[in-house]
This record gives sequence, C-alpha cells and structure tokens, in this order.
Amino acid sequence: MANGTWKIARGKGSPQLSIAIVAVLAAVLVVLGRAQSTLFDRARTYFSDATAPMLEAARGPVNGIGHWVGGLGQIFVIYSENQRLKEENAKLRQWQNAALVLQQRLKRYQLLLNAVQDPTLSSVTAHVIGRANRPFLDTMILDAGKNQGIKPGEAVVDDRGMIGRIYLVGQHTSWVILLTDLSSRIPVAVEPGHVQAILSGDNTTVPSLETSRPGVVLKVGQPIVTSGDGGLLPAGLPVGTVTWNGSEFRATLLADATSADDVRILDLRTPPEQPPTPNASDLPVVAGGFPPAAQAPNTLPGAQVKPLPLPAGVPPPLSQQQLEQAKAAAKQGTAPAAPPAQDAEQDH
Repeated sequence: MANGTWKIARGKGSPQLSIAIVAVLAAVLVVLGRAQSTLFDRARTYFSDATAPMLEAARGPVNGIGHWVGGLGQIFVIYSENQRLKEENAKLRQWQNAALVLQQRLKRYQLLLNAVQDPTLSSVTAHVIGRANRPFLDTMILDAGKNQGIKPGEAVVDDRGMIGRIYLVGQHTSWVILLTDLSSRIPVAVEPGHVQAILSGDNTTVPSLETSRPGVVLKVGQPIVTSGDGGLLPAGLPVGTVTWNGSEFRATLLADATSADDVRILDLRTPPEQPPTPNASDLPVVAGGFPPAAQAPNTLPGAQVKPLPLPAGVPPPLSQQQLEQAKAAAKQGTAPAAPPAQDAEQDH
C-alpha cells in the first residue's frame, strides 16, 4: 500500500516539475532576447550557412519531381504552344530592331543635351533554398550572401516583379522580407501621373496602398512601380496593380513569392553628377549667331598702348589743356578759342 501511494505521488509531481523547468527556460530566453537583440539574428545566419548545402541538395530532387508531375498534363498542348511561341518570337525580333534604333537615337540626344546618366544596376542571381516564418511572418532564404556582395536593403525581384528586400545577410545566405509582411513599407508610384504612395504590408496577399496626397482619385488596374525615393531601391521596378476591396485601395502584386524559385538581387549604384564643361559654343552671343567678343590684351606695367584709329567723320578727343580752356570760357560767357591746326593734327 505504501509503495503504491509513493508511485502515485511521484507520477503527479513529475509533470509539475517539467512545467516549472520549461517556464524557467522560457524566462531565460526572453531575457536573453531582450538583452541581446542581435544574438538570435547571428544564430539564424550561422544556422542557415551551415544547412545551406543540405537545403540545396534537397531542393533539386523535390523541384525535379514537381516539374515532372506538373508537366504531364501539358504534353498534349506542346505543339500548339510551340507555334504560338514562334509567332511571338518573330514579333519580338521586330520590336528588338526598333528598340535598338531608338536606343542609338537616345544616346545621340543625351550627348547633345549633356544629360546625366541613369543609375547603373548590377544584379546577382540566387536560388530560393528555404522559407520560414521567423523573424517575420513571410521570409525567404537565398543561397547568396556577403561573399557575393549582397547587402541589406537591396531589392529582390523575379521575372514578374518585385518580391521583397534583403533583411539579413550571412556569408553564404541571405534572408528576404516580403512585401506582404507587416514590417514591410516601401515608396511606390502609381502610373500614369506618378502619384506618390506607400505600399504597406499587413500579412495579406494584397498590401495596403496609402497615397501621400489626400483626395487623389485612383483607378482599378493602374500599374504600381517603385518610385526610387530615398535612393535605396531602383525606380521603375514593377510591383503590381491598383485594386479596390470596398473600403480602401490596395495592391495586387505581380510576383508570387510562394512559387518563386530563381530571383535576382539588385544593387543600385548612383553615379556622381558631373556638370558639363562650358566652352565657347555655349555663350549666348555665339548661340545667337554673332562672333564672340575679343578679349582685352594683357599689358605689363609701364607699357605704352597704341590708340586705335578713329573712323572717318568722328572728331578727335580734346586734350586736357583744351578742356580747361572750355571750362574757363563757359564761366566768362565767351566762346572758346579754336584749337590750333597743328594740335588738331597731332591729336588726330
């Protein structure tokens, strides 16, 4: 009887002891997280760097099986799809030739106008090797990090549009915060009209769209692109289209982060603005069709400057003595005496 009672008491006390231990460990983790906010971020990067080869190895077979299973239903439409792609390719070649001609013309116009060059974009292609819901609700893990020149804040896009921004960077991996996350806010512009707005994620598939000017009327279906304000994100990246949910405007994103496999990380490099060097052809006189004015010659101290000949019919200037005589005659009210002929000839 005593042994049975001891066993029952031990069985009831064990769960209470384990709950107390778990509570103490949870409190310790909370205190550590508050004291060192970057400790868990470093731990995530170290863990993702260590497990990157395993995730990469597991990604290949899974994606291969998924593509093979998904392609079974498309076997009977390959021929018609091939014909459509051939026609589309022929049209694209025509547009390519037109784009090359316009590009050369644009370069000539920029050279004539001394236009400032557009910011250059360099990109790094990366693969999605994992997805997680920490530290944000929607996060992707890429197989590119500091060794490939990746920096926090850079834009991540796929073949359809922008997906998110780099948040955390390790040596071989990087973490992406998606546009749908609650902590994501980027400056965008609604075209046409370049209406400035803020795209704010709220953990739904259609982020909120807040315009900077009150009373702006938007239309459903207008394209949304990045505005480039702040100089961190490139301008003109496609983001989505305007939609209306019955109470406010929102954005339907073009890119689908759940199906993205290969992405590009964009690095915005803004070149310094170089003012054009002025030359003689930039003077207003030359632009009006007149020759530029001749500069006065530089003379040394004590050098004699030969006066220029006067045009015909222009009287010579009076000497200092003649000016004094004219002033004296004006005071007395008499006419000044005529200058001698030799003085006039000498002055001439």
